Amino acid sequence: MPQASSLFTRLEFRLAERLFQNRWLLPRSPRTQRLTMRLFKRCADAGHPDALSVYGHMLFHRSLSPQDKARGARYVVEAAQSGDVKSQYQVAQIYEHGCAQYPRREDYAVTWYARAAQSGHQPAAERLACAYRLGELGLTADAGRAAYWQRLAERKPQASAAAA
Repeated sequence: MPQASSLFTRLEFRLAERLFQNRWLLPRSPRTQRLTMRLFKRCADAGHPDALSVYGHMLFHRSLSPQDKARGARYVVEAAQSGDVKSQYQVAQIYEHGCAQYPRREDYAVTWYARAAQSGHQPAAERLACAYRLGELGLTADAGRAAYWQRLAERKPQASAAAA
């Protein structure tokens, strides 16, 4: 039975993604938006990694209430811990700037930026290069490390990563 529920969750996520991205599928209305958000929430609550990332990002950046922002941050952290590279970058930003549930922690931000950069996330590598160049995020200025992260940022994405 877990296989069937997993398949259903993946199908729900694909539908939510289509509703969110394609305006021609259904007219953009409050009702369609509520349906889309409900589908994303169901998938995130079921632990779907992409739904955790997408829905968490939407809640964190678009919600007005602190409770929804905190829930969004939790979803993003969960997706990052499961290996989602975009979420790792997002968690680094959450720790760099801080929020109600996750106070500013520059050491955590550096760790998450490094994880994302090592996995091929170019903006994360660029942020670390800048931080080392300028001595930000609690790091001491280090031209050698700045150059390392800059080279990593300039590296072309691998073909398998581009296809994913």
